[in-house]
Amino acid sequence: MKRSDFLRNTALISTATLLPFPAFSKVAKRSNFTEIRRGVGMYTERGGTIGWLITNDALVAVDSQYPDTAANFITGVKEKSSRAMDYLINSHHHGDHTGGNPAFKDFAKHIVAHENVPGYQKAAAERRDQETVDAQVYADLTFSDKWSKDVGDETIHLTHYGAAHTGGDSVIYFENANVAHMGDLVFNRAYPYIDPAAGANFANWVNVLRSTADDLPNDAMYIFGHGNPKYGVQGSKEDVLMMSNFLEELLRFVQAGIDAGKSKEEIAQAEVLPGFAEFAFEGWFLGLDFEINTAYDELTK
Repeated sequence: MKRSDFLRNTALISTATLLPFPAFSKVAKRSNFTEIRRGVGMYTERGGTIGWLITNDALVAVDSQYPDTAANFITGVKEKSSRAMDYLINSHHHGDHTGGNPAFKDFAKHIVAHENVPGYQKAAAERRDQETVDAQVYADLTFSDKWSKDVGDETIHLTHYGAAHTGGDSVIYFENANVAHMGDLVFNRAYPYIDPAAGANFANWVNVLRSTADDLPNDAMYIFGHGNPKYGVQGSKEDVLMMSNFLEELLRFVQAGIDAGKSKEEIAQAEVLPGFAEFAFEGWFLGLDFEINTAYDELTK
């Protein structure tokens, strides 16, 4: 990796940790509603993929993107349902998943998230400015390990498996539809962002993904927070395990470099991770150097 590329990625990461709407979310997506099955689907525009449940007796959303795209989503929902929204669920605290919360303030009865999410969300806003802090809308219902609710004829389960992409990630599972929203636990064939300042951990991320794949049915469908355009943001158990395998190989590769006496800078010169070349694609703001540098810090702290 060229020094100029390294400096570019470092600057972007610094920006992402300060902004309420992280830089990586600014990859535009075509706006659309796509039903997957049994009233559960996804909405893509800009930021993390929104999941939804829309039936005659239930209305739920997972994540809120940004204020403008949240408004577009709500407009589309109102064309499909006259109900007030039962729940907005935040999969984690990053701004491209919670920045649209204010648009749901008078539309959703409750906002649900892991108990760590409001604190991380507030801390990220405080690193920006008071105006950003004042704009935040936080979950009013939180949980520690598990949360379940019957909504209409669907049962929704939220599970926190531990630190991974952040310290407050949830897997959101629609039991009867057999569809899971992974938030940013899966960047489908894309270099993932990880937030150590908010409790993230690469090693446990591997375990979280494998536990999810083990716990859910083999034929479950998955919605991902972000993805390589070639592979999209919807997939299967195999895609979840691909992400887990990438993270495991990343840690193995970096540890091998450490054992060989290489410096962080020397290890970060690698252009691709063997076996995972598809994770590098044009237009994505993160490079392999960010993954290596962050893994190195985790392994040597």
